[in-house]
Amino acid sequence: MSSLFLIVRRSLRQHALSTFVTIIAAAMASGLVMSVFTVSEQSRTAFTGGDIGYDGVLGAKGSPLQLVLNTVYHLEQSPGNIPYSMYKDVKAMGPVKYAIPYALGDNLYGFRIVGTTGELFTEFEYQKGKKYTFEDGGPFSEMHRGAVLGATVAEELGLKVDDDFRPFHGLNYLPGEDPHEERYVVTGVMNATNTPADRVVWIPIEGIYRMGGHELRDGTKSEDIGGNAIPDEQKEVSAVMVKFHKAGQGMFVAPAINSGGEATFAYPIAQVMLGFLSKLGWITDILRYIAYMVVVVAGFGLLASIYNTMNERRREFAVLRALGAKRTTVFSAIVLESSTIALLGSLLGYALYFGVMTVSAAVIKAQTGVVLDTMAYHPALIWTPLGMVVVGAIAGVFPAMKAYSTDVARTLA
Repeated sequence: MSSLFLIVRRSLRQHALSTFVTIIAAAMASGLVMSVFTVSEQSRTAFTGGDIGYDGVLGAKGSPLQLVLNTVYHLEQSPGNIPYSMYKDVKAMGPVKYAIPYALGDNLYGFRIVGTTGELFTEFEYQKGKKYTFEDGGPFSEMHRGAVLGATVAEELGLKVDDDFRPFHGLNYLPGEDPHEERYVVTGVMNATNTPADRVVWIPIEGIYRMGGHELRDGTKSEDIGGNAIPDEQKEVSAVMVKFHKAGQGMFVAPAINSGGEATFAYPIAQVMLGFLSKLGWITDILRYIAYMVVVVAGFGLLASIYNTMNERRREFAVLRALGAKRTTVFSAIVLESSTIALLGSLLGYALYFGVMTVSAAVIKAQTGVVLDTMAYHPALIWTPLGMVVVGAIAGVFPAMKAYSTDVARTLA
């Protein structure tokens, strides 16, 4: 066995350049396959799995998917508003544990501003057993112009407690536009949650109603409100995030709401996102097919690399045979060499994998707030290198057969 490893080691050193290029090709194939499977699995889990604190979302009549993307993941445009009374009715339902209203329409340099109530910080659990906590400061007072910043907002804008800012109208920031006249004071900066909430500015829902340029449900302008209380019939909300006391209770609430013409109740959230991702599953399939093709190309490259050295190594094999080496020894040496190159490429592929995962995680976090775990385990991290070794061994069979059939007498003559 030691003689086999000696033959392999000398061959790898003798053909260092071609060996290096082949190892890089195997590393790219291995790293790409592991990245595609891991990113797709984690993204799917992030958008469809786990307890995200809400069982359903109540909003304007329209697409449940748009409603979920807009409120849970803070993407997309709002499909519209619903009467404030509808929020109060849902909140009063027996099965409902809590109902938290959202009012949208403004941003802070591209970060979405969401008007809500203090229940978000006292009742809501963004994951099971986890509530929002503060790195500095605390929740806002619902009757004042306070604001709570997500961790990413505070970090990227350089804002801290007691700093003030002026919001911009609309969900997207347009450079050069004038901000609202109202100033909001930062009362708290939340600890990072690794969720889309890190990219949100939270203010009292009253602040949305009273912000300059906004209109109430009956058309009353915010400038005309003054210090007067706003009647409930003049208010509206973009969405209501609903949590039930027991799993499955939404099955009885959703049909009653969706059968009417006023609103949509997206329930369950995971099922809505699963349907969306299933429609886009062909993209992941294509990426997987491309990854598989890269593996096949790497296998043929390995075969070509070793096969092209056979002519110059024919005399070497003939000498080994003349010295007593068996045909099976020569055959095994070539297959072992090919497998070793594939194994080295697979190990180097982990470096490529972590590089791709790091970049992917940064891009996905910047766009959605969802965080991928670059260190998370996936079965592909095990079976991909093993599969590459098998591909390497198969690629080495044909060159090994050529070495196996070397005519000793003719070659030495």
